[in-house]
Amino acid sequence: MTDHLRVGIIGCGNISTAYLTLAPLFRSYEIVAVADINMDMAHAQAAKFDVRAQTVDDLLAANDIDLVINLTIPAAHVSVSRAILEAGKHVYSEKPFVLTLGEAQELGDLAQAKGLRIGSAPDTFMGGSHQLARTLIDDGAIGDVTSGAAVIMSAGMESWHPHPDFFFQKGGGPVLDMGPYYLCNLVQLLGPVAQVTSMTGMAQTTRTIGNGPRNGEAVPVETPTTVHAVMKFESGAIITLLSSWDVQSSNHPMMELYGATGTMDLPDPNFFGGDITLTPRGEASQARTWDHPLGVPNVDAGKANYRGAGLADMALAIAQDRPHRCNDAFATHVIDVLTAILEAGETGRVITLSTRCDRPEVLGPDAARSLLA
Repeated sequence: MTDHLRVGIIGCGNISTAYLTLAPLFRSYEIVAVADINMDMAHAQAAKFDVRAQTVDDLLAANDIDLVINLTIPAAHVSVSRAILEAGKHVYSEKPFVLTLGEAQELGDLAQAKGLRIGSAPDTFMGGSHQLARTLIDDGAIGDVTSGAAVIMSAGMESWHPHPDFFFQKGGGPVLDMGPYYLCNLVQLLGPVAQVTSMTGMAQTTRTIGNGPRNGEAVPVETPTTVHAVMKFESGAIITLLSSWDVQSSNHPMMELYGATGTMDLPDPNFFGGDITLTPRGEASQARTWDHPLGVPNVDAGKANYRGAGLADMALAIAQDRPHRCNDAFATHVIDVLTAILEAGETGRVITLSTRCDRPEVLGPDAARSLLA
């Protein structure tokens, strides 16, 4: 089995540009074709990135494509991923993987029956800063992690996004839209979640678009936009998740972990890099860094963006017959946690999770370099 997979994309919206732009950074896959139900969008991306444009059916039938990246809207993820697997191709999905635990389990069963693999974004937890945090925790730098907080705060995206509708529909909201970044990082740091509970709210029933051709149009809000959750991990750690698109300003750190012997401040899990700060008991705070290629700033504003690293690891893992880090058990557990948080907000219950997963293997600097072209 070659470690260089030929890849197609279904869904040529904004996120496809990131995958197409960054694909040359990685050695284990090559994007050869794109498809979309809107062929004008497919042809535009094909011309810009020198790949071929196809209909969705033709891409699924293509003999020279081993894996398909599913970049459709969240509500379509399960049906498109199912079609990819039925066509005999591996699938790598944008987040959220699917919208229900049942959908995740259905796809997992189908992939297993066909001898195929499923991967899912986000892969930002593979970034240099987050892998440094994982290594420090594993080495006992702050002792056993007992608690912590993760914070998603903004006023929403209707002021700048020309078509923000899906963010506020079922399957959207801060928990399912941004939550995967935070939960994937927490699970790779601490292990699986055992129980969750939450309270939810909605500050507005409509949002007004502030940009683009639909400027001034109101869109309905159909999902909670403020969710405060508490998660108890199998390790015993208790983490609070504060997520809201009803906040005009916040000074909360995005993620902090509190251990028996110290505190760790972590950067935005939506990106691959950032600052790690440790405050050991009785000592001054100290910045921690290491030489990791997936933490090097490579985009505007000094951010590190290596979207596609999870796909590169998946391609190499298929060739090496080992688990890939963004695997379906990992993605399924994260979706189980996120949907349980929303259910707990509706019912007022404490929910015990029915799934679990292993922590992905640490991606150290040498392993990360092996993914790069």
